[in-house]
Amino acid sequence: MKDRALFRLKSVSGHLDGVIKMLEREDYCIDIIKQITAVEVALKKVSSLLLENHLDTCVTIAIEGKDPSVRRRVVKELLEIYQTER
Repeated sequence: MKDRALFRLKSVSGHLDGVIKMLEREDYCIDIIKQITAVEVALKKVSSLLLENHLDTCVTIAIEGKDPSVRRRVVKELLEIYQTER
């Protein structure tokens, strides 16, 4: 998972560098916006990958564990993330 996330983030970084160059060259605004949208979509994919891993590992361990405070903490973290995305 880590390697896939890093690969995607490095790709996003390259695309973002391209967006910066487009803006410096004063390329057509719609073309720049399209590239920014592509960067945003790519970042959301990385976020989804990390969330899936978190659910499969940390959250599963917390739910299966015996400490209710740990369960509450991970649920609260997930709710906070979900609420900030809206």
